[in-house]
Amino acid sequence: LQAIPFICLVSCYCNFQVIAFASSPNSSFQTFPEDAMPRIENEPKLDFKDVLLRPKRSTLKSRADVDLVREYVFRNSKKSYSGVPVIASNMDTVGTFEMAEALLPHKLFTTIHKHYSVEEWKEFHAKFRETPMFNNIAVSSGISDRDLEKLRDICAAVPDLDYICIDVANGYSECFIDFIRKVREEYPRHTIMAGNVVTGEMVEELLITGADIIKVGIGPGSVCTTRKKAGVGYPQLSAKFKLFYGMSSDTAMNKHHGSVAEYRASEGKTITIPYRGDVNATVQDILGGIRSACTYTGAAKLKELSKRTTFIRVTQQTNDMYVPYEV
Repeated sequence: LQAIPFICLVSCYCNFQVIAFASSPNSSFQTFPEDAMPRIENEPKLDFKDVLLRPKRSTLKSRADVDLVREYVFRNSKKSYSGVPVIASNMDTVGTFEMAEALLPHKLFTTIHKHYSVEEWKEFHAKFRETPMFNNIAVSSGISDRDLEKLRDICAAVPDLDYICIDVANGYSECFIDFIRKVREEYPRHTIMAGNVVTGEMVEELLITGADIIKVGIGPGSVCTTRKKAGVGYPQLSAKFKLFYGMSSDTAMNKHHGSVAEYRASEGKTITIPYRGDVNATVQDILGGIRSACTYTGAAKLKELSKRTTFIRVTQQTNDMYVPYEV
């Protein structure tokens, strides 16, 4: 992860997603002739389950010595950000106002799901107007005309908003690029988060078009079935590493759109997750794990982790021999 400038674990009860941003050169869509043959990339691609981090000499005495705060200046908005780059996903049961309130004391970010009404946004703004809340949340939007109109209404009602998350399952469509360009023109001061993509050329395209933060990942989620339904995806570790040297389930679509459109297939599944208690305990567990990784690799700051990381390929990460006997 030598040059990944921004890693975020989008999390609530282990729903993970990765986001990155960087500056990049010009690029354009690539087209192929009708008689082009399928291509096969023979180089192995790795997922998280395929590797471990090699421990290295460390002078850190405690996990408490690790600084997890990162600072960034965004490419297009020119705005700065300071916080812990762990971000709650804009899933409708994760990216909620309640989640944002719980994560704020930890300096964590929340991408608010797109299904809140303008009136609900107004009430939320009135409640947190005098707090740093709006430095740590993004309003989410799809790419339809209706989505754009709602985005305009929310931004007008909540002038303190600085972040916009433009989210689609397939970030490779030209209409997605056009939408980002339009939003950038209308909101030059806002920091734009956009995705989802998994290849370097599309990261470049989105950055050039106006995005500041890129959501990386197609099909890596534990409740995402895109890889099974569409046969499309990219192992998540290689997607991020090579780039820089569920909201598609039946339940979600029926809840917010009335049904699954005839031309679509559900690319997510609905599961019930056992209650784990207050989200603060989960946050502490996630941050504690990151701090431990830093201490094992000798990284006093999160910024140093990518520079000190050496991956080793493994056939299994853990020894499950005694799992049946756990109590």
